[in-house]
Amino acid sequence: MLPNEILRTILKDDFNIKNEDYKKHEIQAKKLNKTLEQYLFDENIVDEVELYTKASNRYEVPFVTLKGVEIKKEILNLVPPPLAQTHNVVAFDKDKQEVKLAMLDPMDIQTIEFLHRKIGLIPKVFFTTPSDIKEALHRYHADLESDVSIRQLSDGEVASEKDLKKAAEELPIINIVNSILEHAVYEGASDIHIEPAEKEIVVRYRVDGILKNVMNLPKTVRSGIVARIKVLSNLKIDEHMKPQDGRFKIQIQDEKLSFRVSIMPVYDGEKIVMRLLHEGQKPLNLDQLGFLPEARKLVEEAIKKPHGMILVTGPTGSGKTTTLYSLLGILNQPDVNISTIEDPIEYHVKGINQSQTNAQVGFTFAIGLRAFLRQDPDIIMVGEIRDNETAQIAVHAAMTGHLVLSTLHTNDAPTTLPRLLDMDIPPFLIAFTANIIVAQRLVRKICEHCKKEYYLDKTEISELEKSTDIKKIKELFNKQKIKLADKEKNVETLIFYRGEGCRRCNNTGYKGRIGIYEVLDIDKDMAKKINERATADVIKDYARQKGMTTIMEDGIVKAKQGITTIEEILRVSKD
Repeated sequence: MLPNEILRTILKDDFNIKNEDYKKHEIQAKKLNKTLEQYLFDENIVDEVELYTKASNRYEVPFVTLKGVEIKKEILNLVPPPLAQTHNVVAFDKDKQEVKLAMLDPMDIQTIEFLHRKIGLIPKVFFTTPSDIKEALHRYHADLESDVSIRQLSDGEVASEKDLKKAAEELPIINIVNSILEHAVYEGASDIHIEPAEKEIVVRYRVDGILKNVMNLPKTVRSGIVARIKVLSNLKIDEHMKPQDGRFKIQIQDEKLSFRVSIMPVYDGEKIVMRLLHEGQKPLNLDQLGFLPEARKLVEEAIKKPHGMILVTGPTGSGKTTTLYSLLGILNQPDVNISTIEDPIEYHVKGINQSQTNAQVGFTFAIGLRAFLRQDPDIIMVGEIRDNETAQIAVHAAMTGHLVLSTLHTNDAPTTLPRLLDMDIPPFLIAFTANIIVAQRLVRKICEHCKKEYYLDKTEISELEKSTDIKKIKELFNKQKIKLADKEKNVETLIFYRGEGCRRCNNTGYKGRIGIYEVLDIDKDMAKKINERATADVIKDYARQKGMTTIMEDGIVKAKQGITTIEEILRVSKD
């Protein structure tokens, strides 16, 4: 659909639609739950081809009509199906030097550049109509249906291993899977979800922590896609009733990527979730992770200590492992022996001895940790403390002269201490070994290309009041050395920021993620509280008196700095 400003200008200059009429059409379209464009077409106020021809003149891009144009299958497939669907782009012709692309957004330079690199031909961009693009996209489905020879199975019927292997090796299936993987990398996805439904297959990507639909595929290709991913992951191709886990590696241009695969039987077949891991990715430093100066100083002091425990807590997907790898990146020096036990190994790091748990042979966190202690380590990383045995060995390792890094699943830093007590760790051992506890969440960053100032409305202020002491918000900014303008006298006049949405952020207003943190330093007075078996609330109150910044406050500071939004902080900070 055309951007509002261009649409309004064309309607005024080329179709003589006055402002008052434009507003009437806009109100009527909203009532009918339609876009303004769709309303204008449906009511025969404007012709679609005429409108988009005028728009192509504005963009100074040639216009093309795809209706009735025969597009060869090999040309159509030059653009990966996920990219075609999400970015409304279709290849319709080519020669030795150029590939002709029909698009709805000829200013989408990122997509054009991606296709230039992928296809290896110079893209020549044409403007077309939404209905022409829609019709062309339907051809992908028709071609998939006709190309895949594995027949549609009736309920309860299972394909033979031979049939599945044959399906996995068919070119259309290989192309679909390659397209899904490549486009996920292009979109900056962290996870790919391939979900079977009654009549189709839904492909979704998790981008910046949020799942979004990318494409729907016909049900006939389901068996082939599952078989292909099982072949890549070296899993049992004819096992459909049990969950399976595996991994595989691919190279896209110069980048090596590892995919962690989980396959689970569900009602309509098998669901696949793949986690993308960028091999050889350098650990981020503490500034890049998003630590504010005070919190960063506490973490830097903690990792300089020769022994003790550094614990990182938060829910699944909150970036705990990334934080641990960043700390290991700082500690990884030739004169220290670092060993890790993980489930699974997410990043391979040169100079670090990494082991992966294996439940099938009884290689657990606890057994791996015991073995490490005979390997003369200086620093140990335990992927996660899940049970009493692992907790006890980790604490004893910290007590006997090792620096131990690990993660726990708790909502904030203070509740970590009672959680360790629940694991039968004596209070004096926790007090003696714990150096620091970092609780974290991940929030989306505002897109720098469409960032705008705004003031909080009454609803947002009300939500904020439920989560923090809003009267002390100015004190918080003073503490973090954030200067306020003279007009920012109360919460209503404080300037915050948000993204309006643009091409570069797919109209979300966000691009990338950053951490918000709560760092609990275990000093002598805090150790005394732990020895007294203080509750999480008592520990939190005491830490606040000592100047600890909570996750919510850390987020509010980053919102004021224009890094993220208040909506994001409220979204991820709710317990």
